[in-house]
Amino acid sequence: MTDTNAAVPPRVPFQVPAHPEWPDLDPVAKADLSARITRLLREQNAVLVAHYYVDGDLQALAEATGGYVADSLEMARFGTETNASTLVVCGVRFMGETAKILNPEKRVLMPDLGATCSLDEGCPAEVFSAFCDAHPERTVVVYANTSAAVKARADWVVTSSIALPIVRHLHAQGEPVLWAPDKHLGRYVQRQTGADILLWDGACVVHEEFKGFALERLRRLHPDAAVLVHPESPEEVVAQADLVGSTTQLIQAVQQLPNREFIVATDEGIFWKMHQLAPDKHLIAAPTAGEGATCESCAHCPWMAMNALQNLEQVLMHGDQEIQIEESVRVRAVQPIQRMLDFARAHGIGGRRAQD
Repeated sequence: MTDTNAAVPPRVPFQVPAHPEWPDLDPVAKADLSARITRLLREQNAVLVAHYYVDGDLQALAEATGGYVADSLEMARFGTETNASTLVVCGVRFMGETAKILNPEKRVLMPDLGATCSLDEGCPAEVFSAFCDAHPERTVVVYANTSAAVKARADWVVTSSIALPIVRHLHAQGEPVLWAPDKHLGRYVQRQTGADILLWDGACVVHEEFKGFALERLRRLHPDAAVLVHPESPEEVVAQADLVGSTTQLIQAVQQLPNREFIVATDEGIFWKMHQLAPDKHLIAAPTAGEGATCESCAHCPWMAMNALQNLEQVLMHGDQEIQIEESVRVRAVQPIQRMLDFARAHGIGGRRAQD
């Protein structure tokens, strides 16, 4: 059972950025810009690695230029498999840091180093380290959405696609877990595994805004729709899901389930890949705060929105948004990440080539 009596630090405040307003490009301008980026990638032996949540133009360009579009687990794998000397990570900062941790010999660029994450921002390394020190009997498991310094304090790093099997493994070994930073994903993992988990108080600004009562109303309007939910969502949303899973698992569900309609509770950036792979399916965004309400993210991460074709070209021209990690931190952080990758390989979980 979860240790509910242990003291947990209060949620760390952070500032959510406004969505950047990138100017619309007409088709000719977009094609010209994409051609210039393609030339720069080729000249620099660089490859694009994009997350499912970034703009569809970036995902399309990554695939067209020999890069990769994936969830965070497969992004980490791809960086170690490519022969490119430069990795350009279109996503949020922890993804770029993970690429650098695993590939210290490669240059890792991002369109904007300011593209962080509410989970990362809400789990400062020094506060988290003190929390771990207060519970030395627990195995420290951190979600990938954390800084390199937080990963350096962990025993295991997990993504949403591999969290359940790893925590089941630890529970079978009788190991109590200290989990950070997403409390919603942590509670979902605890319910599914029965493990003893102490939760950090963190949440994703996108997924925490999905509302259970509004989802109930939407389901009544679309009774034949399958509800797909990312486990970072609140419990009352997860409870209504036909399928709970990682970004990759939600995409596969749209392809494989017989339903014609899907209500999707995750970042709307995922719709580009879903439409690409299942163009005959109708996708409906799960409700956040209701019609006419204001919210911090409205189902799209404001940090993911910092990635665009315009600043992608700029970083390739100037190379000024490069990920740098202190070597002593990198050496410690690589261990729990590699432990996750080794576990995945040993248990046949995921695998880029198996999915292509």
